[in-house]
Amino acid sequence: MGRTKKVGSAGRFGARYGRKIRARIKNTETAKKHDCPSCHKSGMKREAAGIWKCAKCSIKMAGKAYRP
Repeated sequence: MGRTKKVGSAGRFGARYGRKIRARIKNTETAKKHDCPSCHKSGMKREAAGIWKCAKCSIKMAGKAYRP
């Protein structure tokens, strides 16, 4: 099994699927927080594909899969 410190959340795939694919998944899942359109603070986080929730004001909205 891969070292989870280096591969992060993509370590669940082990040695399968190739390095570039696992790196893309890691970057997608550990993305930065985005600005909330309601309170204008950096708190939007992806809950699921297309569902975004603000940690500050608890607003939930629909958006794109990887960017709100």
